[in-house]
Amino acid sequence: LADAAKTDGVKVNYCVDPEAATGTCAVLVNGGERSLCANLAAANNYKLEHLQAAEGQSLMQAAQVYYSSGFFLTVSPESMQLVGQHAADNNKIYCMNLAAPFLIDVDVFYGRMTAMIPFCDFIFCNESEAACFGKKNGWGDDLKVVATKLAAWEKTNSKRQRCVVFTQGSESTLVAF
Repeated sequence: LADAAKTDGVKVNYCVDPEAATGTCAVLVNGGERSLCANLAAANNYKLEHLQAAEGQSLMQAAQVYYSSGFFLTVSPESMQLVGQHAADNNKIYCMNLAAPFLIDVDVFYGRMTAMIPFCDFIFCNESEAACFGKKNGWGDDLKVVATKLAAWEKTNSKRQRCVVFTQGSESTLVAF
């Protein structure tokens, strides 16, 4: 994977855990629907110290745009906080995908997610995650309302306006600023 990424010009700095296998993910596609079955394996063992090491810091300093899946909230929310704060402090772009309804439904993960939202310049999710987020916050199920309220959520870096993007499968994508 590292060789393929490097061949494509991607700088990688994987946190290798010699005690755990590389994670895998099966993608099941049936018609227009898909489902993922993931085994995170070594990905569950990421440590903040890896990001804080010289190479991790160098890459973080050089980047202008950061993207994290909400799934990383289950592994190293401290790493997300460090990158989010760096992005806000340096007027760089931080993006997050809400990733799955269970991250919103489970209070510990929801708390981590809401701690990250102030750093987010872009928030992405699908319609089921958006509906779950609206329900959790008492905003109802009108996704236009949910997108507008999420776009207006408190923001750490006031120099950038937040953009919220809700995908809806074959339906139109909702975008709110």
